[in-house]
Amino acid sequence: MNLQELLKVPDNKRDQSWENQFFQAFSESNVKILSPEPQNGPDGWPYLLVETGAGATEPAQKIIQWLAEKGIGLVVNPEKEYPDYIFSYGMLWHFRQTGLFVREIPPPKEGFYEFDPGEIQHAGTPNEEYLPTQVRSILREFFRDQGILKAQILLLSMDKVQYDLAFSLESLGNPPDEEHQGIAEAISWFLPPHYTLLLVSNEDLPQFVDL
Repeated sequence: MNLQELLKVPDNKRDQSWENQFFQAFSESNVKILSPEPQNGPDGWPYLLVETGAGATEPAQKIIQWLAEKGIGLVVNPEKEYPDYIFSYGMLWHFRQTGLFVREIPPPKEGFYEFDPGEIQHAGTPNEEYLPTQVRSILREFFRDQGILKAQILLLSMDKVQYDLAFSLESLGNPPDEEHQGIAEAISWFLPPHYTLLLVSNEDLPQFVDL
């Protein structure tokens, strides 16, 4: 199906197959920018609002490239009761980097869990593909706005297959446990949905690096 046919599918029929087809069709389409300035969504993040169909002359890939440099998300057809799609910033820069908005992997663990530092098989600085320089800069700006001047990170893996992006709790000011979920949700907007995010103490772990 082409993009317009896909957008006629009722919301309750839009499954994983629909989403995959939509990603492909949308990335090859043109859009119309509804407002030159990004707008804050209900979640508080900035989004560029675009629509498809008549008057759509801007290549979607050109728009995505621009948003990936700016730390801005994307809302498709926001005039509907429910927009056709909302792209977080993490989805957009990952598409620019890899050609994919998301990767299909087993769902990550949520909540609190413990691991043995002796089981770590990899600990190091994220490479450019995993966390590009521009994305790190935008994340640093986000943290500065929260009064955090030197957030630190470490890429961890227990099996060299699944990698987790760890943020040092000490570098984030040791926030109380009840704030961890909200902090993780905020950081996750800047990252692709399949990334696993950890908030951990420096104690007994390899040296963290500055974001």
